[in-house]
Amino acid sequence: MTSQHQITAVTPADYPRALEVWESSVRATHDFLTEADIHLLKPLVYDQCLIKMPLVCIRDETDSVIGFLGVDAPKIEALFIEPDWRGKGLGRQLVDYAIKNLEAELVDVNEQNVKALGFYLHLGFEVVHRSERDGFGKPFPLLHLKLPG
Repeated sequence: MTSQHQITAVTPADYPRALEVWESSVRATHDFLTEADIHLLKPLVYDQCLIKMPLVCIRDETDSVIGFLGVDAPKIEALFIEPDWRGKGLGRQLVDYAIKNLEAELVDVNEQNVKALGFYLHLGFEVVHRSERDGFGKPFPLLHLKLPG
């Protein structure tokens, strides 16, 4: 049984750490991305996600961000967990929060990110559509998922 962590807002002071979490998480889970892809995506994530989207996070005992979630209702736009903290229930806690408090019911997952797809399917999401390109127009197919009901 995992303990519940407090969920708080991400502040501008947290952006550098959140970007580190994004990069380490992507490196651990998105093995289909090249080094060039990561370097190209990093400023886009900063500009389009961190500074333009309300984000919530979970912090460790030192108050450092270890996972964050962004929702543009009704869609989860970002969920990234520090690799050392994966598998400890933080992602589930953030998604549950998004569903209960932020009206989330949709999420897109890179088709090649099999673990993320399995995570969302386990939480009850269903695949409803597929796109050939990701949200940045890159050739990484996306699966569009929705909660039933």
